[in-house]
Amino acid sequence: MQLRSEQLEQHLRGGRLATCYVISSDEPLLSLEAQDAIRAAARSQGFVEREVLHVDARTDWSILEQAASSLSLFSQRRLLEIRLPSGKPGRKGSESLQTHARRKDEDALTIVTLPRLDRVTRNSDWASALQSVGVWIDIANITRDRLPEWIGIRLARQRQSASRASLDFLADRVEGNLLAAHQEISKLHLLYGDGELSLAQIQAAVLDVARYEGNSLTSAMLAGDKLRITRLIAGLRAEGEPLPLLLWMVSEELRNLLRLQQAVAGGRPFAAAVRTVRLSAAPALIERLLPKLSAKRLGELLARCSELDRLVKGLSLADGDDDPWLELTELAFGVSLG
Repeated sequence: MQLRSEQLEQHLRGGRLATCYVISSDEPLLSLEAQDAIRAAARSQGFVEREVLHVDARTDWSILEQAASSLSLFSQRRLLEIRLPSGKPGRKGSESLQTHARRKDEDALTIVTLPRLDRVTRNSDWASALQSVGVWIDIANITRDRLPEWIGIRLARQRQSASRASLDFLADRVEGNLLAAHQEISKLHLLYGDGELSLAQIQAAVLDVARYEGNSLTSAMLAGDKLRITRLIAGLRAEGEPLPLLLWMVSEELRNLLRLQQAVAGGRPFAAAVRTVRLSAAPALIERLLPKLSAKRLGELLARCSELDRLVKGLSLADGDDDPWLELTELAFGVSLG
């Protein structure tokens, strides 16, 4: 069975727990909160003893069988946690997880934690086996456009509220770093207690703890958000992010857009074509953007990437700025110009 993360609390209140829970997430905070909720429900039903296994493709997977078969001296009900940070158990691990899924033990509860999986891995035998006997919770990333709402919900939980402008300000300061966001939100309650928060209060209390990442830049580029592009590039530059890596990410995004544009122009349905490329924005946004970008325009932008690559390597441009970071900013702006 598959559950959305917001359905987990109601499921756990339902009484009878599943024998296996799989938490698939790239957000450490949200994964940890889901694990804590399951552990609390398990403890309330007598699952006292707990064992944690850290595994990957190189692990001797016999430890899983040993852990599952061991009898407790102190408690009949056991909680087994399998942490698979790579999301790739390998052949032996796949076989062991499938065998574990077939075990019938009402006194054992398993929690598997792993990152969000690609389509092939998600449909693998071991993943299907775990979902068939338990609950699979796929937790989506909190994107920038959803972050103010997410912060507002968290504030409401601690009986606080803030205006949209205040939520946007806070979102800008914690973008890409939910753990830091959680800390800042908790701090606001310690400082000000219940009630509505003013923008001035939030500005006085909150540090700039954004974690700038290259994929945030490409998603902002596709969204045409020039203010965010400017802020992200300034943050990436300040953090010492390698410019060649960022340029490669932008170039790959443009190449994938070109592949998609050519496929659609060739008669392939957008819904089918978009699944063949890897892009940093939602399909709905890409579908709105694509008609504005001709193959010629995308080719010009890729040519500009080549010129910027020369500038990064110390060669000057005949028509352009000598600052490669400014050139990268203008290049990212160029996608929204269509």
